[in-house]
Amino acid sequence: MRGKILQAATGWLFPFHDREIAHGGPGGRFFALQGRAMRIFQILEFNQFNTGSVHQMFQAAAGLQERGHDVTIISRPDATLEAKSREVGVTFRGLKLRHQFDIASILALRRLVNRERPDVIHVHKGIAHAIAFAATAGHSVGAFIVNRGVSFPLDRWNRTKYRTDRVDRVVTVCQQIKDVIVESGGLPESKVVVVFAGTDVHHFDPASWDARAFRREKGIANDAFVVAQVGVRDWKGWRELIDSISDIVPNHPKVHLLLIGCRSEVEKHEVREYARSAGVSDHVTPIEYRSDMPNVLASCDVMVDASWAGTGITGDCARGDGHAEGGRGIECRGQQGTGYIRGSWLARSDERSSRPDGRIAGDPRGSGARGRGCRERATARRRRLLERVANHTA
Repeated sequence: MRGKILQAATGWLFPFHDREIAHGGPGGRFFALQGRAMRIFQILEFNQFNTGSVHQMFQAAAGLQERGHDVTIISRPDATLEAKSREVGVTFRGLKLRHQFDIASILALRRLVNRERPDVIHVHKGIAHAIAFAATAGHSVGAFIVNRGVSFPLDRWNRTKYRTDRVDRVVTVCQQIKDVIVESGGLPESKVVVVFAGTDVHHFDPASWDARAFRREKGIANDAFVVAQVGVRDWKGWRELIDSISDIVPNHPKVHLLLIGCRSEVEKHEVREYARSAGVSDHVTPIEYRSDMPNVLASCDVMVDASWAGTGITGDCARGDGHAEGGRGIECRGQQGTGYIRGSWLARSDERSSRPDGRIAGDPRGSGARGRGCRERATARRRRLLERVANHTA
């Protein structure tokens, strides 16, 4: 029965990989189970929509609920997350999930598991993983699934949580992360499944938004060449980006850097002070967490990611021109063209840019064709998803 539930769960959660899953696992123990509505726990300690893991978890929960499953989100108490869950018909349970050894949360989750008897437990971060692992000790769970969204290697302290037979599948958001944890954790390849993060490309289509609205809000000139990065954690490389801006400002005085996702005034102040010390305070703007990212990105010319660790999906995007973590270079394409990062540095003016109008050189192919191609590929993937979902419910 455990194998049947796992096959059904992975078929619903990961429809692009049903062939791999159906033939994987010890002894080929998985069997197709069609038309099975499941009770699913999605567990994540983060509860704010200012981080990608919450968005991905919530999208998975809402999508599974829409397809007829009984989904419960278990997270730290939060009125916004609870309200959004209620709007899509998903049950919300608040637990403190303070740390990996939170006995009160372990016991509370254990009682909830005993009462609700979930078919699938899907954990999305380290604290959720540890709490759920402890709460289900000695109890049979239909399928225990773990997400991994960063490329940090597994170490002696956490690899056991992934290698144990109690974990049925590890889901990564890109191939690079799978490669890292398979090698560092000694996991069998069949245990790790790649499920790429999804984006509604129509929602993010710049043509659907006012390309100057965000610039007007922040007082950024219409003729500025706007470079943006989301994330201001240390390993996101935001300091290196500011240093790079200081390198190219003499030849490109209209370049402007947005660092998006500052979680507090303290982080904004840190960005401003570093920009001031680099002599480019007028060319750098720290931006708070935004819930209108399509509107924000519509005002940007180039999006970059200068991360030097934990790159995850960015690493896969970079493979065509170098490895993300300290590699030869990453090509970053935006509305107006292409920006480059070299060893976490934007390309200097004498290397990559020589346009007569003083703006940073772009890809001469333009972004329109790439945007149309992206939408067409996304549409095709969506069709395949719906077809496979239909096959699992037939």
